[in-house]
Amino acid sequence: MTLIYLLTFALFVLYIGNTAAGISRRSLTEWLLVSFILFTGSIILTGFCLSALYQTASTPVWAISVFLTATVLRFAFGKLVHQKRWSAGRLIRERQETFGHWYRSLSVYLKVLFAVMLATLGIIAVTNLLLVLLTPPNEWDSMTGHLNRVIQYIQRGTMRHFGGTNWNMDTYPKSVCTIQIYSFLITGRFENAFKLVHHLSYWMAIVAVFGISQRIGRNLSASFFAAICYALLPDFLMQAVTTETDIVLTAYMGSFIYFLFAYRESGTPVARDNRFLYLAGMAFGIAYGHKITFTLLLPSMFVIMIYTVFWAPTLSIFVDRLKYAVPAFVVGVCLWMLPTGYLKNIEVFGHPIGPPTALRHQSIERAGPLSNLFKQGSRNVIRYGYDHINLDGLRNTQWGLDLNIAMRKPLVKLEEVTKMRLDEETDFSIFPFVFSRRFEFYNANPYWGIIGFSLILPLVFLSLIGAMRSKAHFFLAIAFTLHFLALSYSAPYDPFKGRYFIETGLLGSLFLPLLFTNRWFRVQQPGRVVLKLYVGLVIGTGCLSALLTVFLNERCLPLPAYGRPSAFQSERMYMQMMFRPDSYVPYKRFDELVPENATVALGTINDDFEYPLYGKNLTRRLIAINPFEKGVQPIPKEADYLFFSKNVIKPQPGDLRLGTDTTMTHLIVPGEDYYLRKLK
Repeated sequence: MTLIYLLTFALFVLYIGNTAAGISRRSLTEWLLVSFILFTGSIILTGFCLSALYQTASTPVWAISVFLTATVLRFAFGKLVHQKRWSAGRLIRERQETFGHWYRSLSVYLKVLFAVMLATLGIIAVTNLLLVLLTPPNEWDSMTGHLNRVIQYIQRGTMRHFGGTNWNMDTYPKSVCTIQIYSFLITGRFENAFKLVHHLSYWMAIVAVFGISQRIGRNLSASFFAAICYALLPDFLMQAVTTETDIVLTAYMGSFIYFLFAYRESGTPVARDNRFLYLAGMAFGIAYGHKITFTLLLPSMFVIMIYTVFWAPTLSIFVDRLKYAVPAFVVGVCLWMLPTGYLKNIEVFGHPIGPPTALRHQSIERAGPLSNLFKQGSRNVIRYGYDHINLDGLRNTQWGLDLNIAMRKPLVKLEEVTKMRLDEETDFSIFPFVFSRRFEFYNANPYWGIIGFSLILPLVFLSLIGAMRSKAHFFLAIAFTLHFLALSYSAPYDPFKGRYFIETGLLGSLFLPLLFTNRWFRVQQPGRVVLKLYVGLVIGTGCLSALLTVFLNERCLPLPAYGRPSAFQSERMYMQMMFRPDSYVPYKRFDELVPENATVALGTINDDFEYPLYGKNLTRRLIAINPFEKGVQPIPKEADYLFFSKNVIKPQPGDLRLGTDTTMTHLIVPGEDYYLRKLK
């Protein structure tokens, strides 16, 4: 049956592509982004419907239903967009020829520069694809929440609220779960398919950067340069092989911005192409339904909409645009945002984000009075600025770390002289700021590396002060700044925030085309040896940083390093307990002692990994009996075993102590003292 399901998946992808060819203009970039939004939008809507019907776990129903949802969208857009479908295959062949002509027309300098960048991206692309397909997911949030709840939804046959051990089991929006469930079931319960939408999002975000750059500058070299540079940023690369949620939000955001710029560049100010407002409304709803942190992007998106949509020559034209934009956004919110869980959170917790405990821990409320928020948030701006000025990727090696420390000595001295107290003040921090972050933090959650602080940030600053004389980039600079400030003031300082700055990084990468289009920085212009050497040095170092980011990623090593084996040769439980090494032994013993089809009651705590307990085939049924902030519940009658922490349930004679290692130090979160009780 798996082969049949895979065939339906292939047909669904072709159907989506054919549908997109009737909606997008004859542009390969546009076609890819429209296909992406239709693909995800169809699956998300299907998932909501199947959950209501308790059919979440039915593969045959999924295989058929996605076509029905896609057909509804095809019909709706067919009524709104009147154009004949064109051949995507023919367009791809034409673009291959265009790429060849473009590369042959480059100067020797640019040929070498792009050859190095493309070769680096090619190596990374193959390596990352293998890591996605051949290694299990193992990032922290997925082990406690993201993937844990996906399996719960499949076991229950619905995505209805149920309450889990970790607070984010039900509070996180569920739209991405629908895509992961579909991918998992349609591939014959292939675990690594959970990562497919995230890896796809990596490439779609790159396409979005290319497309937006083309809409702004109409310069092929500039657009390729921006897109490839973004593809090589360390924080963006790290999420391409994980099931972290921010990379998917970035792809949605990139698609949304593309549709806005495509709208501005279509037609005349009096008569523009409204199809892009419909697509933007859909992308907006999908993005907001994906994750609540899209709220932090709203000021930035509004600024971009001022430039692309609201800036009209007359009031009547402005009102006419709103007649199309407002309904499109309302429909997008109603279909793809509201059903994803925000309303249920308000009903259960009284807040769209989640329980008060989570709000106090991770949100603006932790700052206290407004005066302290301004003071500590301002410190966060500087802290994150300092975090960005690092040779991420390179400092995964000892020589790179030494070079990084030497490079940052003036910054450390500046902080001492100005007495900013970045590391002393800790009341608005999840983990206190330090100038030399722990290896686990900068290895797993880097920022932008040398391309970021040597190219992107200077270009953003020059655009912000108006030195670039580009209206589009002035508005983008404001949008960039607003998101940076939003991340700094909205929540306590967190050294793991590198993953949140991939959205800011997408905005920042849109300034890189200025190196080809601004008259003061045209790197392709004859002469300008210093500029060419500088850009070449930064890009060369950035390529090396990207390679080291991927090949020295402790969480998912392609080759043996740091005394650890390759991820391709590592045992599944070892991989998934990598950040909880003191708990590896009890989890391994649990996996050996408990049958794969057993039903297990879980008396665990909020921070405990639960996903590895499902087993390598994800067939164990797990029932949480210590749901978040509800206290210990009775052990269900159907449970065959009880797995629990000594801090949750008191052991009794006959319980087997599984052997947590209590000698380890410098752990992010120490493991519990775990026990196993056979109930039947």
